[in-house]
Formats: sequence, C-alpha cells, structure tokens
Amino acid sequence: MAELVDARDSKSLDRKVMRVRFSLPAPVMKKVLVIVGPTASGKSDLAVKLARKLGGEIISADSRQVYKGLDIGTGKITRAEMKGVPHHMLDVADPRKQFSASQFKKMAQEELGYIEKRGKLPIIVGGTGFYIDALTGATHLPEVPPNKKLREKLGTKTNAALFKILERKDPKCAKRIDANNKVRLIRALEIVKALGKVPVLKNETSNKFIYIGLNPKDLKGRIERRVRKMFKSGLSNEVRKLKRLGITNKRFKQLGFEYFNPTPESVTRGTNNYAKRQMTWFKRNRKITWYASASAAYEATARLLGGAKRPRSRR
Repeated sequence: MAELVDARDSKSLDRKVMRVRFSLPAPVMKKVLVIVGPTASGKSDLAVKLARKLGGEIISADSRQVYKGLDIGTGKITRAEMKGVPHHMLDVADPRKQFSASQFKKMAQEELGYIEKRGKLPIIVGGTGFYIDALTGATHLPEVPPNKKLREKLGTKTNAALFKILERKDPKCAKRIDANNKVRLIRALEIVKALGKVPVLKNETSNKFIYIGLNPKDLKGRIERRVRKMFKSGLSNEVRKLKRLGITNKRFKQLGFEYFNPTPESVTRGTNNYAKRQMTWFKRNRKITWYASASAAYEATARLLGGAKRPRSRR
C-alpha cells in the first residue's frame, strides 16, 4: 500500500517534496486447527465432523497409528468412519522398524503444505503430545544419528533406572518427558550423550495454530467401552498376525500394553494410566481451549473458523 505524504523541509519552506512511503503488510498466517486430548475422548469423530463443515483434511499425530497393521489396538479410524474426509500419516511405517518423531515431522510437514496448497484447512489430530509439539514448532528435534551400542546397553535397564539417569544428566529434559516411555527415554539419553543435553528450541513457522482440547467427564467409561470393543473386534487376532510378520516380544513391548500379552483388565488399566500421562503433557500448553463435550467443541470451533449455521428464527 502506497501513501503520498506532503513533507516540508524546515530550512527550505518554498520547496515541496513529495515522497512515497511504503508500508509493507504483515505476513498472512495460515490457520491450522489442532485437536488434542486423551485416548478414547472422541477426537477423531470431532475432527471428521469439523473437517466436513470447514473443508478440512486431517493429519493424524499418533505415534502408533503410523504403523501398518496396528489398527484395533490403537483405535485407528476406519474408512467408513472417515466419511470421505482425507486422512494423512496413517499406515506409513513398518511396525518391525522404529519410526522416529523426526521422521514424522518431516513427512507431516509435507502433507500439511500439500493440504494448504489446495486451499483446505489442515486439522492435526492426536494424543501424542511430542509429535504435535514437533509438528507445530513447539519443540526442536536435534539431528543426532542413532547410537546402536548405547541403545543396546540402555535397553537392558528399566524405565525407572533410565529416568534416574536422565534426571542426573539433564534434569530439565526429565521434567518434560514421559517417564514411562522407554523409547523416548533412550533417545533422550542418546542425544545427551552426543550434545550434552536435549536442546529446546522453537522453530519459526508461518502457521497460526488454533488448539482445542477434548476431555469428557465420562472418560473412564469410554475407555472401558473401547477396550471391550477392541477384544470383540479381534485384538487377539491382530496380535497373532503381527507375530507372523516376525515382530519380537521386545518390539511388542515397545508398541504398547495393547500388544504384549493383552487382557481386558491389563489394557483397561494401561489405557487409564496412559490417558493421565497424556493430560499431564497437554496441560502444559496454555494455548489449548478445553471442552468437556464434543458438541460444545464443535459449535465453538465452527463459529470461530467458519461460521456455524444459525438456527432459523421462529415466528
């Protein structure tokens, strides 16, 4: 935008100097919706509903739904439940191999850009806080190559022992990590070994992330119903299929409590504990607006981003 300004030199009042002052517009921040919450809270259904309303596409931010074949145990959305809404970052990795947060970030950023170029609203949905923070730029992932010898050595230790080592070597990192996630504990110690500590740097981004959280009051009941559905839908058969692929017991432990000798009791207990850890992570993010029901979250978000349909006035 150009503005003409009449400027007079104080020493030469008889001269008029016309100069052009250019004011550059602020860069446009592209909106990205981020839906977070504990497992079984109804995030996926809410995301599909909002995507259909707002013209969006969904990027899954789940550290296990990236794996092929991990469907029932992870509560992965089905084709019918997607209702025609494109979903990205599902079934992109081999369950026999590790898939890192750095790999997720690189692939998910490409998908995000692809969605934006086609004029769609990107909607990031998931319960893996570390993946979400990596993708939104809330945390920086250092490029440290794997240290196989160190991983083998640390792999023999318990989660508690690994966490104590991390507390001693990098207490700040210990405060922000999931103490029950062995893979992440080992990775953190691997980075500490290479760099002296796990750095936390914010990445520059041209996106404006709008966070909403879903935390229903009946979460425990929802978890119990989900676990019953898992076993009824064939969780045991899914585990057997994965075993035929050559997945070891060690790898099953890494993939989660749903896959290592699962029982309804152990999976229910593990899921409740996992939901608590998820909420501990998300509560640190003050940008999240929390809702106790999917309907309230839908109405508020639709108004904010697209304008919810107004009810017809009665005459």
